[in-house]
Amino acid sequence: MYTCRGDMTSNQNHHSGPTDPNSSRTPAVRLENVSKCFTEGRDLRTVFDQLSIRFEEKEFVALAGKSGSGKSTLLNLISGIDKPDQGMVFVGDTCINAVGERERTLFRRDHIGFVFQFFHLIPVLTVMENVTLPMELAGASVHDARKAAVFLLEKVGMDDRRASFPDRLSGGEQQRVAIARALAHDPALVLADEPTGNLDETTGRDILRLLLDLTRDAGKSLVMATHNPEITTMADRVFRIQGGKLTAS
Repeated sequence: MYTCRGDMTSNQNHHSGPTDPNSSRTPAVRLENVSKCFTEGRDLRTVFDQLSIRFEEKEFVALAGKSGSGKSTLLNLISGIDKPDQGMVFVGDTCINAVGERERTLFRRDHIGFVFQFFHLIPVLTVMENVTLPMELAGASVHDARKAAVFLLEKVGMDDRRASFPDRLSGGEQQRVAIARALAHDPALVLADEPTGNLDETTGRDILRLLLDLTRDAGKSLVMATHNPEITTMADRVFRIQGGKLTAS
């Protein structure tokens, strides 16, 4: 069993290519010997133990498992919000745990989109402002950001609510805006953490179909943590997290 030993990024810049020597394409996501644990009181809880996995470009991967199994932790490791105690996390060609916090933040801003269970829209901003903000932070002009936002809001069926504030929207409407915001800066990778978990069954099904259609039409990679068995039937691959490992199911 792996024992947490602290960060080991000093050796991580020497690894860059795909794990599979027969593969000519760099995967969307690659984890090599990743271990992560947390201290809970006096106990050391191992979430992942020497985990190695790759998710391909344009692939929809579903992560299943009970609450506390590590689904959200894995998404946080992929995004660079958390750092592994050991191992390497690649998004494309970039080992994101081998760079500083500011570089990870900028990388997320430019290359990764997020869809959360609780939407996380900014309450003092309108629908339009919530969607344009990621693009403006990435350096887009106000004109270009608004043009892209209008396009995306039309795609998600929220163009007529662009001047509304989040508290005037239903849960399903807020999630539609959150999807538009996640795709606004044209990320190669989209991470979704229980995106239908706060919605009723019918609305959740509509939101899932919308998210899948938009990401697949745009050729993006999607990694989704979910409890919903219906979602797993739509994924290209499904992995169950148990005992610090990912098992294909």
